[in-house]
Amino acid sequence: MTNSGRAFTIIANGLARVLVTLVKVGIAFNPDTSPSPEGKEYDGIWDTGATASVVTERVVTECGLKQIGIAEAHGVDGKYLTEVYLMSLRVPNGVGWPFMKVTKGKLPPGADVLIGMDIISRGDFAVTNFQGKTAFSFRWPSMERIDFTGKSQLVDKPPLSSGPSSIPKVGRNDPCPCGSGKKYKKCHGSANPPQ
Repeated sequence: MTNSGRAFTIIANGLARVLVTLVKVGIAFNPDTSPSPEGKEYDGIWDTGATASVVTERVVTECGLKQIGIAEAHGVDGKYLTEVYLMSLRVPNGVGWPFMKVTKGKLPPGADVLIGMDIISRGDFAVTNFQGKTAFSFRWPSMERIDFTGKSQLVDKPPLSSGPSSIPKVGRNDPCPCGSGKKYKKCHGSANPPQ
């Protein structure tokens, strides 16, 4: 990965109902000790309505992804149990994440990877439809706030304040605030928090 901002923009020939890019998937790796795997290319759907990223059985098989557990997933058909895998992901601007958790699921025909908010929220994401053509842009890392109105309003609850006392304390045995269902000490309070 790089420390400078990297971005890509894709402009459709008309209005796009689905945002799709090529992505590269490979096995998870430690960038300090291993070279980046070549990976395989797949069509990836970018979905701001998805909390986490998902891959199909085809990706699991072709990339040789290793299962690390089972998780409860929530989809349009309700809750279900599914396998969790580790993988590496590279998006069109050359930015990649060497070690990320994904679940296995079913996706619409023609797509094998769903890019969820676990990736989208790591950078700046914008969609415009100027002159009847959808433009989709992603930049990593996040570098500025986009505000079309010039009248930003904070919607965080509780309201943010400038003092450190506004940050609630989380006990080691409390549920993790990320919503994983694990105790804080076993999730984001551990030495190796989830990516």
